[in-house]
Amino acid sequence: MSTTSTQPDLLYSEEEEALRAAVRDLLTDHCDAAGVIARTESDAPHDLEAWKALADGMGLAGLLVPEAKGGQGATHREAAVVLEELGRAVAPVPFLTSAVVATEALLAFPHSRLRSSGGTPIADDLLAELASGRAIGALAVALNVPAGGAYPVVRHENGSLHGELTGVADAAVADVLLVPADDGGLYAVRSDAVTVTPQASLDLTRPVAKVVLDGAPGRLLGDAEPAVRRALRAGAGLLASEQFGLADWALTETVRYLKERKQFNRPVGGFQALKHRLAQLWLEVVNLRAAARNAADALASGEHGEEVAVAVAVAQAYAAPVAVRAAEEALQLHGGIGMTWEHPVHLYLKRAKADSIAYGTAGVHRSAVAELVDLQAP
Repeated sequence: MSTTSTQPDLLYSEEEEALRAAVRDLLTDHCDAAGVIARTESDAPHDLEAWKALADGMGLAGLLVPEAKGGQGATHREAAVVLEELGRAVAPVPFLTSAVVATEALLAFPHSRLRSSGGTPIADDLLAELASGRAIGALAVALNVPAGGAYPVVRHENGSLHGELTGVADAAVADVLLVPADDGGLYAVRSDAVTVTPQASLDLTRPVAKVVLDGAPGRLLGDAEPAVRRALRAGAGLLASEQFGLADWALTETVRYLKERKQFNRPVGGFQALKHRLAQLWLEVVNLRAAARNAADALASGEHGEEVAVAVAVAQAYAAPVAVRAAEEALQLHGGIGMTWEHPVHLYLKRAKADSIAYGTAGVHRSAVAELVDLQAP
């Protein structure tokens, strides 16, 4: 597994490259573009078969969970590699929401005294379920909420939860929801105790939903605020790797297409104006990779201080506009075929647009960087 030093090594290790190859091979077999598009037209956009192969077959659902708690004991660097490949495939699987965000929230309770009937901490029981792939988790906080931002809570009354929460990503496939309440606690609620209603979403591969709790029973995990903050920070930091994977696919696929497409009996990619556009985009994508890798490495350090906050905020401030621009360039430079529903580029543009407001906008993160390093915000 990865190690952390004073000077971070942002290059990929042999183990990380092997992990990348394995994930890419699996997604090639289970998550082709035509299949993803077909799922967006159905009532079941999530590819649970691909998720089972990733979670159960490869053990990736428990990547961030310590081995002592039933996981793989890996770091955020390995999770980042997985997210790069998921971004390249626009894979409709709940890795980010369950294996990263919900898992990080549960990892915030390492020594909880709140125990199940079996005597083990409730958070550990849930971690084991998520790590094994037996259950999918989701933090019941709107996808657009940044780390440290205000989030809605439900009412806790007489041992049950009441209220509604909107914009919860992947709630439709979650088996357990981690719900913040007005008493300051974070509660684990089974999905069969709530009503989940799909909401309109630009990104059909990561749908959001409204969750209604009407007297739902919940198991208290601990204080919500530090757990939610930790989860959203990890989500934002590793989302940058997904955005890099998306942008890298858009650039690579566009270059490949322009080498094949011809005008005036010569490849379009040979036109100088397009070369300049692609060269500029390449520079931006390379810089995005560096920012995303730095955020993943900072999170992998195990610290949650100011340096990690800066690395995450810098990555997100840079990632969103680059991913959106890469997808927009891909759409435009594919010409007429790029405007068709059958071509997958629209999936990448929608994911890039949705990611640009997930866990805080670029503007929110730029302001966070300014505050963290004591500079006047733009």
